[in-house]
Amino acid sequence: MGEDDSAKARLQLLQQEFTTPGQGAPAVRSRPQAEPGDPVRLAIIDHMAASVDEVITHTRAVAPDAGPVPARPHDIYDWAVRATPDLDDDRRHSRDAMIYRQGLEHAIAMGDTKVVRPHPCPGCRCVGLFWDTVRRRAVCVNRYCAGKSGASRTWTLRELADAHIERKESRRLRAT
Repeated sequence: MGEDDSAKARLQLLQQEFTTPGQGAPAVRSRPQAEPGDPVRLAIIDHMAASVDEVITHTRAVAPDAGPVPARPHDIYDWAVRATPDLDDDRRHSRDAMIYRQGLEHAIAMGDTKVVRPHPCPGCRCVGLFWDTVRRRAVCVNRYCAGKSGASRTWTLRELADAHIERKESRRLRAT
């Protein structure tokens, strides 16, 4: 995707490249189902709306006085972080993992399934997960990591995000 792989940058790219036939497609969807001949990918607009709604709901739950929601969808992440500066460790972890997970979801929505590969498997710690589009899960192909049935272990994006944020927090604590 480039140098900025943040949820914000990915959401902005989703809006620019996947919902705008020319310039200026609507940021949210106003009708419940796709109609033939729509010039934009409505599933992407639905995905964006659900992501923004999740961040708003999460932020308002921990900071009811968070202020007005930003007009541009990709600014929602900065708003959420600014509105919740004093969260306890568990709530901050939850917020950061949600934002990170959404960044992975945005990349996958754009077709970039390779975003799961650099993550170590939460089970065996090997790197090289693959995205299973049908199951919507990351799959560890290390044969030593297979479950008791011999099937490859799989992980949700939520599990990968939680593990990523835990590693990041652990590195931060060791550095201080």
